[in-house]
Amino acid sequence: MNYLPIFLDLRDRHCLVVGGSETAARKAELLLRAGARVDVAAPGLHEGFARLPHAEHLNRVADAFAPALLDGKDAVIVVEEDESLAKAVADAARARHIPVNVADKPALCSFILPSIIDRSPIMVAVSSGGESPVLARMLRARLETLVPAAYGRLSTLAGRYKDRVRAAIKPEQRRAFWEKVFLSPVAEMVFSGRDAEAESQLEAMIQDGGEHEIRRGEVYLVGAGPGNPDLLTFRALRLMQQADVIVHDRLVSQPILDMCRRDAERIYVGKERDDHAVPQEEINLMLVRLAQEGKRVLRLKGGDPFIFGRGGEEIETLAEHGVPFQVVPGITAAAGVASYAGIPLTHRDYAQSVAFVTGHLKENTFNMNWEGIARKDQTIVIYMGLKGLPLLCEELVRHGLAPDTPAAIVQHGTLPTQRVITGDLDTLPALAVEAGLKAPTLIIVGNVVKLREKLGWFQPELHGGQTPRTPLEAPDHLP
Repeated sequence: MNYLPIFLDLRDRHCLVVGGSETAARKAELLLRAGARVDVAAPGLHEGFARLPHAEHLNRVADAFAPALLDGKDAVIVVEEDESLAKAVADAARARHIPVNVADKPALCSFILPSIIDRSPIMVAVSSGGESPVLARMLRARLETLVPAAYGRLSTLAGRYKDRVRAAIKPEQRRAFWEKVFLSPVAEMVFSGRDAEAESQLEAMIQDGGEHEIRRGEVYLVGAGPGNPDLLTFRALRLMQQADVIVHDRLVSQPILDMCRRDAERIYVGKERDDHAVPQEEINLMLVRLAQEGKRVLRLKGGDPFIFGRGGEEIETLAEHGVPFQVVPGITAAAGVASYAGIPLTHRDYAQSVAFVTGHLKENTFNMNWEGIARKDQTIVIYMGLKGLPLLCEELVRHGLAPDTPAAIVQHGTLPTQRVITGDLDTLPALAVEAGLKAPTLIIVGNVVKLREKLGWFQPELHGGQTPRTPLEAPDHLP
């Protein structure tokens, strides 16, 4: 071990930064965030200094370094290209036994600055000892995904109850008690913003001497996005890896299912047009039953649960039965597929609003507010519209849009098998048939489609173009 990792208490301490560059401003920001008062010695300051938080605690004291500036300082950071000057500052600081860091010059340092994951009061520091700072930053980025931002709140909660636990729990049992707390739903309650509920559960555990059994049953309603695993949220991934039961439909890809907890029970409740494997009402009650059995239930849905995903119906039933739940939004098909197709949903010159509509036919007709949808300055995104595409285009024209209004249909959006067909309201139905398109598809109508040729960035042929192992939906629910 070349360096001893330590954490310095710099609250209301005085520090010195030598240098006025943008890098120096970033170093000064770290000191200010740690509560230090910072003096700066530099002939001029980068504009970044003016934007620093707590700038009232920063003071430019000199145009150049002088040894007297070290008097009363608790730490020094040097950002200076002139190696002779950097060495002079470092030598002067060492002579006074003041910790000194010289940016990009490890040999001159008595301490180094690590890459930091700040979940105050939880802090994680990653360092390569100055040998490979880029690698350290990459490792920090990996760790960022594993440490929810709410860990700081969880630590603060534990700190508030530290004395209570010390008084109520025997010394030899305290470690096991805290492990039980942090592995219990108390932690998940904090992560999901239910701090009052978490505090109540922790109170009960302390009163029972750590023997209190917390009801673990809960439902996580999680949006899996349009199919590409890279588009999952950090929170979705965390809940996917801790659920006891996974209730999923046809819209969730196998690669996403593979990222779930391996030993979790899997229940398929997929729906296809005119073939509902499990009626929605039964799904709602199934979630209630599983949670009441004390299980953590992951309800994994394609796209976003609240956009044509019937998530509102599911949590309404959960609420009626007093079942705890939380909702994690997903990237809806409209946002994900349009982005990968190179079609912005809004654009200053082409569209100032967006309408999300379902193109699901009922008795071979559509029940839509056509006057509110068929507007020239609006982008229309149609979910579940492939089957009724000819009638859909006909109705849009009948209600005011020009036959040559640009339109696109996207199959397997965001995936390596993505295909984008562009035309207009007059030609798109025939083009879709000619291309042999099948669900999953998403339809985009509006002048923004003109930008597809210029802005299309995703080249699925470079990704191998393998057929997915499980049918995938770009729309959030039905084909």
